[in-house]
Amino acid sequence: MKSENIYQKQITFKSIIAITVPTIFMTLIQASYSMIDGMFISNILGAKALSALTLISPYFNFFIAIGALFASGGSAVVMRKMGENKTEEARSDFTTLTLISVLIGMIFSTIFLFFTKTLVSIFTNNISIVALCREYLYSYSFFIIPQILFAVLQTYTIGSGKANLAMISSLIGGVTNILFDFLMIKVWNMGMCGAAIASGLGILVPCIILAYNFIDKKNLLHFSVLKFDLKVLLKTMSNGVSEFASNLISGIVMMLFNARMLSIAGADGVAASTITFYVFGIMSALYIGYMLGVSPLLSYFYGAEENSKLKQIKNISIVFISVIAVLTTILSITCSKILVSAFAQKGSSAYIIAVSGNKLFSLALLLVGINTFSSMLFTALSNGKISAIIAFSRTFVFLTMAIILLPCIWGINGLWFSVPVSEFLAFILSTYYIKKYQKEYNY
Repeated sequence: MKSENIYQKQITFKSIIAITVPTIFMTLIQASYSMIDGMFISNILGAKALSALTLISPYFNFFIAIGALFASGGSAVVMRKMGENKTEEARSDFTTLTLISVLIGMIFSTIFLFFTKTLVSIFTNNISIVALCREYLYSYSFFIIPQILFAVLQTYTIGSGKANLAMISSLIGGVTNILFDFLMIKVWNMGMCGAAIASGLGILVPCIILAYNFIDKKNLLHFSVLKFDLKVLLKTMSNGVSEFASNLISGIVMMLFNARMLSIAGADGVAASTITFYVFGIMSALYIGYMLGVSPLLSYFYGAEENSKLKQIKNISIVFISVIAVLTTILSITCSKILVSAFAQKGSSAYIIAVSGNKLFSLALLLVGINTFSSMLFTALSNGKISAIIAFSRTFVFLTMAIILLPCIWGINGLWFSVPVSEFLAFILSTYYIKKYQKEYNY
């Protein structure tokens, strides 16, 4: 299949599902091996190691945020130009933005390698946990460049009509990660260092595969002449600021959530919240994968001024996401014991807290898909401002308020309800903006 075919096909429910199935599987694979990482660390290295990984998770959110900034923001610019038939200009922008993301990765890799001890000591003064945090973060710092680059190349691979390649590379990365998790943690007893290297290799291998793909000049998108354009960079950053903020802030809010949980239920509560976030992450992967598949289409058809196709994609997306929302919520609630038992021993304090909490927490799945789609929709349409308002309100303003206030009323249940409540408020905001801009974008 030629890569251009995804933009030439008739837009139907069947064609959209065919386009997005590979990206859905791709994100499920990524969420699964992230979850398996947690299982290896929890079951072999212990709860303290899992807590250490949780404490430094905001840094990983930061790396992901940078990748999302250039991936989502840049894709909106590049694919819009492809729709406007500015093909060579789009390829130059893609090449330049990719190089900039590599340079930024080099800068942060250097910073984290030299200042690891300082960076981890701000989370806790527990000597043993600080040591575990430092061991993992230092080892992972060698892989910051591929971490950022992978997000960028993955998005453009999908945009160039090669979602299957993105899925296969993720599968290879997942197998690599799991294999080296087993070897480095269980067989070679390399501890947190081994866990970090295994995760890094799981990113590096697919990154190399995707980078090699863009060398081929026959591709719709490929590496071309470097041409720095400050306007393109600024537009990329303004478009992608919502994805950057939501990923970055989610790490900060997770720290707040865990701090509240620690004060209410202690270390077992923090372990329980970590487990619940893993379960929520794999369920949410369905939405994210779908959106990665349709986002380039929205940008392309917006640039091509094919408004009828924009409307079709929006309507199909809302129906699909609504169905998945109901199914994932039911699955997560009814299978809580099975899902939690993969991380914690049955009957343990962390297990009991997580099973109870997951049933409440999972109610957020009813709305998180629509809210994420709303933010992504405006990013794809190059309206970074509205996308940022939705994302910032959802991931910071509403959620922070809920985390602070609800536990004062309902204790630990109030904390679990904080995410569903924030998603409900974000749903109201998302619905308002989608209706407000319907005539302007003709979707």
